[in-house]
Amino acid sequence: MLFEVQRTTVHGRPALRVRGELDIATAPQLAEAVTGVLEAGPASLVVDLTETTFLDSSGARQLVRTARAADRLGVALQVVCPTGNRPVRLVLDLLDLQQAVPIVEKAGFAGGGVGS
Repeated sequence: MLFEVQRTTVHGRPALRVRGELDIATAPQLAEAVTGVLEAGPASLVVDLTETTFLDSSGARQLVRTARAADRLGVALQVVCPTGNRPVRLVLDLLDLQQAVPIVEKAGFAGGGVGS
């Protein structure tokens, strides 16, 4: 399956929509996209895994790196992965990634703002 990281917005905030398999071959593409967004200095970032079909340990590691980078920069991060995305959610849950990565069912930030 084709892999793609699309820059978009969710509720007026920067977002990355990840489609396809997030694995050892594609995690660097996500890393590059995250770096590009974080360099712009946003207040928040959404990484949307709704259309991600597979996640391996390299992809999970990149999500942790993304969370750490966002935290260092004071960027509010949300990783969207609905429970209906069973293949990806299973890996997130087995690795207990919620301890390191803010995983949510759908994007939404408190505090209002543009597009809320």
